[in-house]
Parts: sequence; structure tokens; C-alpha cells
Amino acid sequence: MIGLKPAILVIDVQRALFDPHPQPFEAQPVIERINTVTQWARAQGYPVIFIQHDEPNTVIARHSEGWQLPTELTVTDNDHRIYKQTPDSFLRTDLHPLLEQLGITELIVCGYATEFCVDTTTRRAAGLGYPVTIVADAHTTHDKAHASADMIRQHHNASLPSIGSFGVTIKAVSTEQLVRHTAKAL
Repeated sequence: MIGLKPAILVIDVQRALFDPHPQPFEAQPVIERINTVTQWARAQGYPVIFIQHDEPNTVIARHSEGWQLPTELTVTDNDHRIYKQTPDSFLRTDLHPLLEQLGITELIVCGYATEFCVDTTTRRAAGLGYPVTIVADAHTTHDKAHASADMIRQHHNASLPSIGSFGVTIKAVSTEQLVRHTAKAL
């Protein structure tokens, strides 16, 4: 990451998506890992951006209880917020202008849901020229009829980094690897 200025994207970690039963795969450990990543990022002076999905007339309608961030998630007044209505955190949002304003050249992605918003945002970011690091153990989803959430996460951790056609690197590293590797690099 030397020479690159990263920002952390925390995608759709919202009460309506994490509180119901069944919860997403490793819901509480994922929140703890996100807190580790965001705490590390703030200590390095990297921006933290919370992205919240807003779907009118649903349990995640803006300002509803379900739209809120879980109380276990550490958020500071210096963190940024972006609101979206599609799986693409860039589409019809202020994310790209914010990243340009902050001089961001790399993204570190975590959150929910692996196969929807995490995947779509990662691909869009790479298409816009941002190298992306997916925090391999800090994104999650719910089990589906065709695959467990664990399998979905493993699949995306393996398949997204294999995409080279964007011309930028996409990699998947654990929370521990991210924090340890970057601390040594600095």
C-alpha cells in the first residue's frame, strides 16, 4: 500500500440485515473484524466510509430502525456516510466524488452481502481504476438454497481476485493479514 491512499468501505452493515434470525454467517465475528479494520484505519489516518442501503417502504427505509447501523459497530464523528439504493455503492451516490475529494487511490472493502453489494461494489471500483482489497473474513451473507454463506464467501474470496481484466489488482486478505502486513509496510 506504499504510495496508495486507501479508504475503508463498510457496506450495508445495518440492523435489519444483521439482527433477524437467522443472522448472516459469523455475524458478530464479522462486526468485530470490521471494528478491528476501522480502528486500524483511523489510527493510520485512512478514511472510513459507512455505506447504507435505503429501500423505501421496507424495513431498511432511510431513518427506520432497520436502516440504522448496529450498536456493536464502532462509528466516529469523523467517519463518512453514503446512502445507496442499488447493490452498486457508486451508482447514483456521492461515493466517487467523495473518494476523489479525499485523494483516495485504493479501496478496502468489507460488509454485507458478499454476493450482491460487496461483489458489485468491488467490480465497479476496479472498473473505475481502484485497486481493491477485500477483507476476506469481514464480509458475509445469509445461507441460500444453493450454497451456504460460508461457501459463498469462500467463492468470492477466490473468484474476485482472479479477475485481471480491469487492469488493477483485486486481492482478498484476512483482517489479521491486512493489519499486520500494512503495519510492517509503514
